[in-house]
Amino acid sequence: MPRVISLILGGGRGTRLYPLTKSRSKPAVPIAGKYRLIDIPVSNCIHSGLHRIFVVTQFNSVSLHRHIYNTYKFDPFNGGFVEILAAQQTMQNETWYQGTADAVRRNIPYFTEKSYDLVLILSGDQLYRMDFREMIRTHIENKAVVTIAALPVAESEARSCGVMRIQADGRVIDFEEKPKTQEKLNRVRTDPNWLGKMGVSAQGRPYLASMGIYVFNTKTLVELLGNSSATDFGHELLPQTIAQQRVQAHLFDGYWEDIGTVGAFHQANIDLTLDHPPFDFTHGEQPIFTRPRYLPSSRVVGATIKNSLICDGCVIGRGAVIENSVIGVRSIIGENTTIRDSYLMGGDFYEQTKDVEENQREGRPNLGVGAGAVIERAIIDKNVRVGRNVKIVNETGIVDSEEMPTHVIRDGVVVVPKTMSLREGFVI
Repeated sequence: MPRVISLILGGGRGTRLYPLTKSRSKPAVPIAGKYRLIDIPVSNCIHSGLHRIFVVTQFNSVSLHRHIYNTYKFDPFNGGFVEILAAQQTMQNETWYQGTADAVRRNIPYFTEKSYDLVLILSGDQLYRMDFREMIRTHIENKAVVTIAALPVAESEARSCGVMRIQADGRVIDFEEKPKTQEKLNRVRTDPNWLGKMGVSAQGRPYLASMGIYVFNTKTLVELLGNSSATDFGHELLPQTIAQQRVQAHLFDGYWEDIGTVGAFHQANIDLTLDHPPFDFTHGEQPIFTRPRYLPSSRVVGATIKNSLICDGCVIGRGAVIENSVIGVRSIIGENTTIRDSYLMGGDFYEQTKDVEENQREGRPNLGVGAGAVIERAIIDKNVRVGRNVKIVNETGIVDSEEMPTHVIRDGVVVVPKTMSLREGFVI
């Protein structure tokens, strides 16, 4: 096995996930009630035997740093680590990262300190399971300088992806970033028969989209970044490299979801409640790791719960109805509440008796969801106070709204930001 260093790109401002990214970076956004997005690529690395991991970020990295510090601790004798590489001013650079390639370029000294043969570059906002050893094997066997993970997609999806055209041996000979015209799409279309020969059923997916997962020869990556002013992999660096050197495609046909938008993020969480979820966190042989918590079992008092995930430390009151929803850690759900098709991220702490008494004096709802509240197709961020008889239902079917002091609607999903307080009887 070659020596491999993994770089997880934390992304930019995360504007498409706002307000979930208002006070945290994209990789730190909670998913499935008890995990963070960063746990997905880190867990994939660990299961692939890759224990040397850098997370490159520049926006709102405090909570991400805290999560990584509290979660990933390796045996000091094996040299493993997960470390943050936050953007910083140096004598050579005083600006923010200008793109994915620029972010890697600015951190060359950190992954060239030791003799790593390969650099694995990953995204911090995707949901999938992959054994990176198979991709590394593809890279070595084909003597490539770059290998790109490729996912078969339909035409509708191809228009928003970087799409590859390949030869019969899997070599990438063309790369089109987000092709808009039919002419460009036709140029990068893959023969479904070829996919079949490779053991992948096309099923109406004749385009190979880049998953934003790359394996580079370290020497080649340093040279490419040093000899080019390219700031982005998809738009600039990869097309330049394809024209000059061998770039290989590694086929992947499992579940993969880029959850960069509120709508995709909401759907990815709700899909976890299905009888046979497309991505299963209960996969015993390859669990997703996260921060260990010392929380009590959840207590459910006479509630009706259907197709939902209830995380640790919750208290759910009598008469509550919860359907197709994810209820995060430490969620307090009052009596006779109704929650459907929603993701409640829960709380970072429990309120004590003195806190409840202070809430009463201040006329402030308690942490959690008050009695009689109705929540449908919503994301309720952490530490939110939903008062009694509050209704979050978006009855008029607004798709996208202006940002309100209390909430915003994106892709038809109502998002209530972290630490927000909704007074008794409030209606959205």
